[in-house]
Amino acid sequence: MTASISTGPGRALIAVYGLFSLAAGARAAVQIVAKFDQAPLAYSLSAFAAAVYIALTVALWRGARLLALVGLGIELVGVLVIGTLSLLDEAAFPHATVWSAYGKGYGFIPLVLPVVGLYWVLRHKR
Repeated sequence: MTASISTGPGRALIAVYGLFSLAAGARAAVQIVAKFDQAPLAYSLSAFAAAVYIALTVALWRGARLLALVGLGIELVGVLVIGTLSLLDEAAFPHATVWSAYGKGYGFIPLVLPVVGLYWVLRHKR
């Protein structure tokens, strides 16, 4: 039997995703309440990122491997697509999202985190 994805370094991932859930959720809430009309796409994407982070926090905590893999894949695709689009079409993203410029506003952690998460989860076979 192998260790659960929620043990060892998995606990650090849970903590980071929990922190990002709070940060992205608070950011999105403030943006949506205060100035949604200025950049509805960007602020909606920040809320989506927060939802993904919440799902990943729960999936990793519960050891739900499949849900974690799906969430990590969504996060990685989101960071790559939104990161690229935000650099190519700045007019479409007048305000930053969590994943803009590959997570530059968060020290590029949103770009690195799903890669680390995928490595961790895939490393643990059932």
